Amino acid sequence: MGIAVAVFAGTVALLAVGESEAGEQLDLVGLLLCAAASLPLMARRRAPVLVFVLTGLASVALRLAADPVGPPIGPTLALYWMVAASDESRAHTRLMLAIAVPMLVAHVTASGLAQDSFPGTEALFGVLVWGGAWWVADRTRLRQERMAELEERAVRAEHEAERDRRLAAAEERARIARDLHDSAGHAINVILVHAGLGRLRAEDPPAVRQAFETIEDVARETVGEIDQMVRALRDDAATQSANGVEPPPGIAAVEGLLERHRATGMEVAATVRGELHPLPPAIDRAAYRILQEALTNAARHGGGSATVQIAVESDELLLTVENPLDVRVNGPVRSGGHGITGMRERAALLGGTVEAKALGTRFRAHARLPIGDRRG
Repeated sequence: MGIAVAVFAGTVALLAVGESEAGEQLDLVGLLLCAAASLPLMARRRAPVLVFVLTGLASVALRLAADPVGPPIGPTLALYWMVAASDESRAHTRLMLAIAVPMLVAHVTASGLAQDSFPGTEALFGVLVWGGAWWVADRTRLRQERMAELEERAVRAEHEAERDRRLAAAEERARIARDLHDSAGHAINVILVHAGLGRLRAEDPPAVRQAFETIEDVARETVGEIDQMVRALRDDAATQSANGVEPPPGIAAVEGLLERHRATGMEVAATVRGELHPLPPAIDRAAYRILQEALTNAARHGGGSATVQIAVESDELLLTVENPLDVRVNGPVRSGGHGITGMRERAALLGGTVEAKALGTRFRAHARLPIGDRRG
């Protein structure tokens, strides 16, 4: 509204200067044509092409009826907004040229008829003014498009960052779920074995007391670990990312794991070959969990003994747990249980493999974990 009124005032002022130079006065027709050449700019955002046509025709009529000085302000600004609001299609560009060029020719012709001479200066001036308005509008449109593209990229990058954060949180929760399964499954199996041992040795108070002490220790440790994991799952992603979850024990805690199974009466023989430290943290934790699950399976389905081999060869950590099968009690062992699947998933995430299968009357779980850079 304000721009249209200002253009109207400027057009009237130019007309007044031209009329005074010609010794004439403003009349109603001139004022109406000035209004028609400027006030339609109020609708420049809704219909820029139509506004340019209306202001251009009114300006041509004004030049025929009177003798304003200077360029046509209304049509020039309308041309700027028409080009700035256009797209990059060739069809739209051809349409604007098909409108603007005849309109410029009409203005030059009207000026020539009003002056009764060839308007060479007016033609050159009109080309420069309207050509400049077209070029500035086109640069403005391109800059706005670049800014919009940059804003879109920023929004897209923010969305991608949020998606990555959610994926990282989901992966962390999946890892916690695997740890929870391994820890709880192992603890429950040890508790079951010791409970059965206590029942069978009811007449031997020291053995019963030892069995229940082991149950108490394992239960307390597992409850604490589960509480920690559940707190991590309840925390928001930012807190979880900042604080993380205390990692489970690594290879250094394997001896305690073996002693738990030995306390149940299970014969466990372990051999270690090669330098185990330092191991990358992810490999260290995964190795402990794989051994934990393999020993749990050995205690549940085995014949009362197991051999554990831990070795470092070249750039790999090799883990092997082998135990005899008690098929009469447990039936054949299938390799598709959740525990074995969890071991395979852990190894696959680190680029390793786990083979678990029955070999005659024995069951063997063998894991290969790439060590890579041992600086962790």
